[in-house]
Amino acid sequence: MNASSSLAYDRLRDRFTRIATLNEAASMLGWDAAAVMPEGGAAARGDQLAVLAGLAHGQLTAASVGDDLAEAEAPADDSWRKANLRLMRHAYTRATAIPSDLVEATARANAACETVWREARRSANFALVAPHLTEVVRLTRHAAAAMAPALGLSPYDALMDGYQPGITAADVSPVFSQYEVFLHHALPEAQEVQARSPAPLKLTGKFPADVQEALCRRLSQRAGLEFTHARLDRSTHPFCGGTPTDIRITTRYDEADPAQAIMGVLHETGHALYERGLPTAYARQPVGEAAGMGAHESQSLIMEMQACRSDAYLSWLGPELHAEFGGDAAPYAPENLARLWRRVQPGFIRVEADEMTYPAHVILRFRLEQALITGELEVPGIPAAWNEGMQSLLGITPPDDAKGCLQDIHWYDGGFGYFPSYTLGAMAAAQLMTAARRATPELDAALARGEHAPLLMWLRANVHSQGSRLGFNDLLRAATGKPLDPADFEAHLTSRYLS
Repeated sequence: MNASSSLAYDRLRDRFTRIATLNEAASMLGWDAAAVMPEGGAAARGDQLAVLAGLAHGQLTAASVGDDLAEAEAPADDSWRKANLRLMRHAYTRATAIPSDLVEATARANAACETVWREARRSANFALVAPHLTEVVRLTRHAAAAMAPALGLSPYDALMDGYQPGITAADVSPVFSQYEVFLHHALPEAQEVQARSPAPLKLTGKFPADVQEALCRRLSQRAGLEFTHARLDRSTHPFCGGTPTDIRITTRYDEADPAQAIMGVLHETGHALYERGLPTAYARQPVGEAAGMGAHESQSLIMEMQACRSDAYLSWLGPELHAEFGGDAAPYAPENLARLWRRVQPGFIRVEADEMTYPAHVILRFRLEQALITGELEVPGIPAAWNEGMQSLLGITPPDDAKGCLQDIHWYDGGFGYFPSYTLGAMAAAQLMTAARRATPELDAALARGEHAPLLMWLRANVHSQGSRLGFNDLLRAATGKPLDPADFEAHLTSRYLS
């Protein structure tokens, strides 16, 4: 590699650091909007986010970036620099396909739609947000159509590429169809197994939000998250945002039932631990980021579903909860918590769904958003199509749109192509947990003491520290010996729910 190539790479590295910093600022403004911003600040916040999006886009699409990419090289023995250059070129290709005025218009439309969605969801009034969503979909279609030829993908695959590069609808569709077949027989079998067991005892009493919040913070810390680099706040829709050194977790609390907040925070802690474990040597570089949202969801779900709903962890958590909340000890018995918190039952709300029916929620959204992008479905038809899909997949019909098509923030914030990542992540989590148990025999004994260190150390070495140097399937192959294999997920569900 000659000196000119090295200088070109250095210029790219500095530019991508600036772009990442602008995106960090936007992430913080997004957290603020969800957690603490007064409603009256929405219009100004939309302008702020649009300007930041425009600035980042301008930095990425400058003519000099193309020149530097053409000149930069990586040493033959430096896989990290090679991967960073590959990811830089990919980001440049995506960005230069979209005009800057479309980037800013999309950011404004997304911010405006999200604000109206909050009221529409509260009042179960889809008509209120429909005009705003129509504009978001219109702009998203334009962006997808612009990116598709540049990336050599279909418009919908171009949107998926923004969340989980290397995975297309053609990869996902047969996996989802296979799972639909599995669910058709596994769901009634699981319910039959449940019917033969004692009915779970519900946790009774009042569970003050402040007490839940303090408990959730302690559980998150015990899982490995340092609150010198993290916050826990409240929002309508739980999420994890911020930056690797300033993590922002949010959740919501139900004072009649603490399960939603406890498991929700442990889920978001999985995301946070991934961000904290990314390679610091490549901070603010494409290769130093997470390996896509499917990979990210695998980390939240290996924490929540694989580890913290396991028999081992519940044997520790049950007594801890009883000591915190008091009252009758019977509902906190580990075997009762397992029956209560691992109950399989079709429901309307995705974020409250059990792990067996959860993929059905994702399959529905995957199919509907494909139809929205192709134009086979228009915005006014979403509620009817949603209800029909829920009936087909799970045999239930939402009583209103708040429990149907208004429940998720993603589409109203422009997040089309994201949903497949959830189930890809669930399947990857099962595969990773199988490999982690094989490599770390003491893992479950540690969970039974409320200790996540053995699992976290394995994830740090095999997932977190790898950044995005490897693609989704290559990351799984390196960690587990094979690419994504849905059989591990089905085996996990069979073991947990059908035996």
